[in-house]
Amino acid sequence: MARELAPVPHQYPYWQDQLGEAPVLPEDPPRDVDVLVIGSGYTGLNAAIVTARGGRSTLVIDAQDVGFGCSTRNGGQISTSVKPSLGKLTAKFGEAKARAIRAEGQAALDWVGAFVEGEGIDCDFRRVGRYHAAHTPQHYESLVRDAEAMRAEEGIESFAVPRSEQRNEMGSDVYYGGVVYPKHCSIHPAKFHRGLLDLAMKAGTVAVGQCAALSIDRSGDGFRVGTTKGTISARDVIVATNGYTGTLVPWLRRRVIPIGSYIIVTEELPEALIDELFPTDRIASDTCKVIYYYRATPDRKRILFGGRVSARETDTAESAPRLYQSMCRIFPQLDGCALSHSWSGNVAYTFDELAHTGVHDGVHYAMGYCGSGVSMASYLGMRTGQKVLGLKEGSTAFDDLPHPTRPLYTGTPWFLPTAVAYYRWLDDLQCRRAKAA
Repeated sequence: MARELAPVPHQYPYWQDQLGEAPVLPEDPPRDVDVLVIGSGYTGLNAAIVTARGGRSTLVIDAQDVGFGCSTRNGGQISTSVKPSLGKLTAKFGEAKARAIRAEGQAALDWVGAFVEGEGIDCDFRRVGRYHAAHTPQHYESLVRDAEAMRAEEGIESFAVPRSEQRNEMGSDVYYGGVVYPKHCSIHPAKFHRGLLDLAMKAGTVAVGQCAALSIDRSGDGFRVGTTKGTISARDVIVATNGYTGTLVPWLRRRVIPIGSYIIVTEELPEALIDELFPTDRIASDTCKVIYYYRATPDRKRILFGGRVSARETDTAESAPRLYQSMCRIFPQLDGCALSHSWSGNVAYTFDELAHTGVHDGVHYAMGYCGSGVSMASYLGMRTGQKVLGLKEGSTAFDDLPHPTRPLYTGTPWFLPTAVAYYRWLDDLQCRRAKAA
């Protein structure tokens, strides 16, 4: 049991402390633009960069400050993003479509790295790899089998790490080995977002915060969008709200499930302790259904630890001690250290665990990244911008997928507390059985 935790001084993302002064943005939006992007995260800004560079007058608005959402609140881990396996997708869509969907995940990972380097974005981007840890011996065996299949069928690089060698990857003994995916990456999410905002503004994009979209109506060949700062006319509209999707487009709201993810960051720690816990500087996650993710901060002075802490949403003062207990269970060496920051952000899941992009009633959208959105949100935002420009390369394997919802679901996930409580019970049961074996 971890010691009692002192109050956490900063209830905001640690990432904000490394940003310079924010750019000065206009208070009021223009009244007539070619492209209006609703949502100022990775999806919206990448779409805006493409449309603005393509010669379209582009406006990005956000109900909060620009960059308020999960694009500046995530853990800075980058994977291939596509959760369903090739086998599951093949059973549902056929092999050709399944391979195309899976390939988009690799394309997104490759693209974001090339984009960051090509544009010279200073955001601590590193190809460090991910250690995915097994919380039971059975999960280790399953991880190894799945990794071997992905290597043989899809060419996805990986290597197994048995429990006896786990300390070479992570300073913890609670797991039963894991698998390393060497191409996965880490990033400073807020610096990445600031870099995207700078690129968008240099291309001519106007970005306005505290400007909530209230309505979208057809008007001739375009749209009239009512906002808290007046009505805006636009030829094209892109909705890029992901985990913050509200009632603006009820059809979209019924198809994404907002889920809070919570993060803590420790005080500065001794260099030797960081080296013990994360000797390879990899990002890390585990096989629990209620997943945890963790890493050293880019300067390797602190530990970041995130995950889901309760069946129901809570506040960051409540989430911090629960995350702290879980962190100290995995890393007993951290018991007694103080925390400096605690915060949360909304991710968006979908009922089929796939990202979705397309056009509904003439409105473009991309969202539903299922907690792995750094690369996919950026990639699909870029592709959405290309679609608006009418470029054939904007097409993706996600475009014509059915976008499911459920009866009685209107955007408030009433079923989530029960599901989270069940999966947490299952995780705990599996861990107890593994210890008793």
